[in-house]
Amino acid sequence: MSLPEPQHHRRSARALALALGVVLLWWCAASARAAIEDGGIEAAKRELLRSQALAFENGEGVERDPETAAKLYCQAARLGDAASQFNLAWMYSNGRGVERSDQWAAFFFHAAAEQGYEQAQRMLEKVGGPPTYVPDCMREPDAPKVAAAPARRTAPTPFPLLPQVAVRSTGPTFIVDMVKRIAPDFHVHPQLVLSVIQVESRFDTVALSPKNAKGLMQLIPETAARFGVRNAYDAAQNIRGGTAYLQWLLAYYQGDVTLAAAAYNAGEGAVNRYRGVPPYAETRAYVRKVVDLFGAYFHPFDATVTEPSPQLSAIKGIALSR
Repeated sequence: MSLPEPQHHRRSARALALALGVVLLWWCAASARAAIEDGGIEAAKRELLRSQALAFENGEGVERDPETAAKLYCQAARLGDAASQFNLAWMYSNGRGVERSDQWAAFFFHAAAEQGYEQAQRMLEKVGGPPTYVPDCMREPDAPKVAAAPARRTAPTPFPLLPQVAVRSTGPTFIVDMVKRIAPDFHVHPQLVLSVIQVESRFDTVALSPKNAKGLMQLIPETAARFGVRNAYDAAQNIRGGTAYLQWLLAYYQGDVTLAAAAYNAGEGAVNRYRGVPPYAETRAYVRKVVDLFGAYFHPFDATVTEPSPQLSAIKGIALSR
């Protein structure tokens, strides 16, 4: 015979269940926010496209359809999925269900290898150097157009800050104030510099990446030397060097913030070769975060700093004014 549970025990059990429910809801919400912040939505899309492509390639649960598989792989590859890039390269290199193409195989092997995909890296000796062409399916379908660039100037003129973009940052006050002092010297909006710092180092003055990028704006030794930075762990030097590079990139890509951010992360060589944001998951997430934090796709630029990228006219979605 079981005895009735005491009333206070039942109340305690309900309270505990309610507390656990609140904690679970908070944890789920935090996890969802973290997934979105880390590019989880796009990562899930990559996974879905790859799994669908695999099914059509191998006839798993659906009728085998290599053409559809190739299209799905390419969509995932454009989003930076290295496994899809490798699988598609393998299909083209062996003529497996698609017309054999050494050039498309080389393109996708290189894209996967540049993201660290080990199997693709082993193929590079066979396919040669990186190609300079981009398959149509790898182009952004709805790339945001920037405003037409102002006419080229022959002499520097004062640069107004973008009125619609406010300076807002949760970084340490001394760094924010330093950026506000330094950025105008390079005609770069402080908010863009702060956005890059937030994504690059989260305001850690002694941050060091596996690629030997140092300090607030994560300058690699070559970039530091290029812009006269002797001590990348000196906050002021680091900010000046990183801001000078942003100024150069904005001029090189005629004010396109998306391209400038992509080049800051992956290098202007990769942006030029891929005719836009490289198909790297890391770079795509990086660009999205910087642009979201900055709040605009276009930034005024000083055309006297450098000539525009020779590939700029070939990049889809850019409105040019020369």
